[in-house]
Amino acid sequence: MLSELFAILAPIVISVLIGFIWGRSGTAYPADFVSRIVMYVGTPCLIISAMSKVEVDAAVMGEVMLATAVAMFAMGVLGWLMLRSFKLDIPTYLPPLIFPNNGNMGLPLCLFAFGQLGLALALGSFMVMMIATFTVGLLLVSEGGWGDRFKDMARQPVIHSMIIALAMLVTGTHLPRWIDNTVTLIGGFAIPLMTITLGVSLATLKIVTLGRSFGFSIARIFGGLALGWLSCWLLNVEGVSRSVVLLQSAMPVAVFNYLLALRYDRNPQEIAAMVVISTLVAFVTLPFLLAVLLPA
Repeated sequence: MLSELFAILAPIVISVLIGFIWGRSGTAYPADFVSRIVMYVGTPCLIISAMSKVEVDAAVMGEVMLATAVAMFAMGVLGWLMLRSFKLDIPTYLPPLIFPNNGNMGLPLCLFAFGQLGLALALGSFMVMMIATFTVGLLLVSEGGWGDRFKDMARQPVIHSMIIALAMLVTGTHLPRWIDNTVTLIGGFAIPLMTITLGVSLATLKIVTLGRSFGFSIARIFGGLALGWLSCWLLNVEGVSRSVVLLQSAMPVAVFNYLLALRYDRNPQEIAAMVVISTLVAFVTLPFLLAVLLPA
């Protein structure tokens, strides 16, 4: 079991460490360019490639997406109540509670733990998170209305690739070999660049409010895990689907929350601290969670 856990976590830890060392070395890293090419090119190709390589029942994918959505909605409601009771600014502090890092960390974890099927199902959770981020997330932190948010979402290649992938899943369509090879090649750089960029981000973000950031980190990881479990129990989600939902729900605060806070001036330094601390907490707790979720 220990060797299996090490085989799952080592590629992620090592690639994050490479990025961290790069960031601490002071060597220039084009984070904006890398993030854009991953989001606009690599991830869309990864989504289509993963969906074309596994036979996933549309109903199974649907239950993973629904369970993820239910867990995120419950986190949003409970987070809103908690923030109101503590009189904290909701547009600043609610997104880090709702939106986990189920892209940079969640996708490679599910890939190494459960193979191509795990990756495909994890992409279902990722799709839900991305749609929620480009709608509810942007609406929370920005001044714009729903119309502007939907326009922003409609322009995202990730959303286009989700529609293509879901259409392939429902209709049972297979890609021509040349297209399949192309999206596989291009999509292959998405996960390594995600994890390396995460490491660079951790090296450059600063911790300014330790106590509150630690509290939010615990709420994000363990609250997400509890709500993921409750969601799976209510919807009767079992097997690999359940394990993927639990892993994705227990991810730390997404780096994208920091980018939103920075763009819209929503206390970005404190959100940065939540990203760093929750990621460190996740690395400590993940071996125990994986030990429970991995098949005997």
